Amino acid sequence: MARPRVFISSTYYDLKIVRADLERYIKDHGFDPVLNERGQIPYGSDENLEEYCYKEIEHCDILVSIIGGRRGSSSSQDPYSISQKELKTAIDLGRPVYIFVEKSVLAEYRTYENNKESKIKYVAVDDKSIYQFMDEVFSLPLNNQVAPFETSSDITKYLQEQWSGLFQRLLRDASRQKEVMLLDDLKTTARTLNQLVTFLTEERRAGDDAIKDILLSNHPIFEDIREKIGVPYRVFFANKSELYALLRARQYNRVDPDSWDNDSYEEWLYDRVEPNRILKIALEVFEEDGRLRIFTPSEWKDDWVIISNLGDPDDDLPF
Repeated sequence: MARPRVFISSTYYDLKIVRADLERYIKDHGFDPVLNERGQIPYGSDENLEEYCYKEIEHCDILVSIIGGRRGSSSSQDPYSISQKELKTAIDLGRPVYIFVEKSVLAEYRTYENNKESKIKYVAVDDKSIYQFMDEVFSLPLNNQVAPFETSSDITKYLQEQWSGLFQRLLRDASRQKEVMLLDDLKTTARTLNQLVTFLTEERRAGDDAIKDILLSNHPIFEDIREKIGVPYRVFFANKSELYALLRARQYNRVDPDSWDNDSYEEWLYDRVEPNRILKIALEVFEEDGRLRIFTPSEWKDDWVIISNLGDPDDDLPF
């Protein structure tokens, strides 16, 4: 069974006890730790040894970076040390990284932030470039969460919480997979029903009263008007008289036909908080006797119901 591989990156001599504790912790959790001193990085003869460390990170799933007071060996890619370059490599590859900084180093870093241009000898680190590298880490937009530590138990406790959270999220996402599949099925069904409605309308528009009732109850004008005039409940009407009653209840007053901007649109003026609000409904959506004509969603046109401010430059109908 495949197991997550965790690369431990740090200087060695000052942090070897912490590295050993982390190795035990990672093994106890069924993961594979990758440490340079254990011979777990295969070296070749074609490149510098450090390059094989960076390549090994490509085959790891997680990197744990531990920053202490020693800079460590310099990388061939100035101005970084090898451990700093390992962290940058993991970030560039998009690997999850967990960054830990000794508390004394992190505390003195705050002093460094306020005295970057001053010639100060820092106590917690042997090289000012450690703080310069931390500047880079903190400036990253992603993957730059830093946790302080005093002992290895601080690190293992933090990792325990993080990895437990990841496992819980994995279980939750797995349980939601059925919901996602159900939603996809519902979307497919909805598309099929829309196609069926369109087909039945075209084939049997004049002959099936049951189909007409279904189409009427789902007429696209209801949702169009509900959204445009801000009705919080479902809208339904079957003819002009019922529409007039609805609009009067929503404080819309019918404009005299002689004042309409266009003979093809009936106009209603909102006469409450915003007296300049005007609603226009195309006359062609109704039969001559006032009954609502049947349209499918694919036949409906957005400009058959228009709401705008009276007198706006764009208030004219788009012809």
